[in-house]
Amino acid sequence: MSRTLVIGDMHGALKALQQVLEKVKITTDDRLIFLGDYVDGWSQSAQLVSFLIELKEKQNCLFIRGNHDELCYHWLTKKTYNPEWIKHGGQTTMDSYSKLSQEEINAHLQFYENLTNFHIDDRNRLFLHAGFTNLHGPDREYFSKLFYWDRTLWEMALSIDTDLKKTDPRYPKRLLLFDEIYIGHTPVTRIGKTTPAQATCVWNIDTGAAFKGPLTAIDIDTKEFWQSDPVHTLYPEENGRN
Repeated sequence: MSRTLVIGDMHGALKALQQVLEKVKITTDDRLIFLGDYVDGWSQSAQLVSFLIELKEKQNCLFIRGNHDELCYHWLTKKTYNPEWIKHGGQTTMDSYSKLSQEEINAHLQFYENLTNFHIDDRNRLFLHAGFTNLHGPDREYFSKLFYWDRTLWEMALSIDTDLKKTDPRYPKRLLLFDEIYIGHTPVTRIGKTTPAQATCVWNIDTGAAFKGPLTAIDIDTKEFWQSDPVHTLYPEENGRN
């Protein structure tokens, strides 16, 4: 039976991704949806992207654009010095790219250019890295950067009174548009969790792999999930984004 598996933010943790895929026991019938932030943090950012490029050749994959992926792409194409990016994991990404040939880098550029800002499946489920603000949905969003930078969607979902009915005029319109929304971007470790967190219709799959949490993959139909070891234990000589 085919599955749709969503994988959270990886931040250069190739070892964690390989561990999760082994636990999931993926088959060619499975569809993998990656929620973005492939780079910045652990030492294997460039190697992880190379792995994903190869994976796509044999697996049904959808790659969402994360804010760190856009920052990396900007550096690769513009060669600009961004101290904020470097401080938040960019240095390890720059170091990892020093080991690649120009041919490999060109393949990576194509990978970044082909990333998707959001995806809506045939069951009215939305997948994106961060959020959106337009009350008519992501198709009507004026500012595309919100797809991979916004935090208000998750903050709003967390703050909703569970007794507030969807028919109440105060209920947020954004949360009525989709049956389920899958995001990453804001680690659930900020609310004391290391497993996928649900708030209203929003599922957050960023379980803190960039820091001291595990990497997670979830079957969105059954809600069964698989996790790597805490990622920092897989890279004991590194700090990640801690």
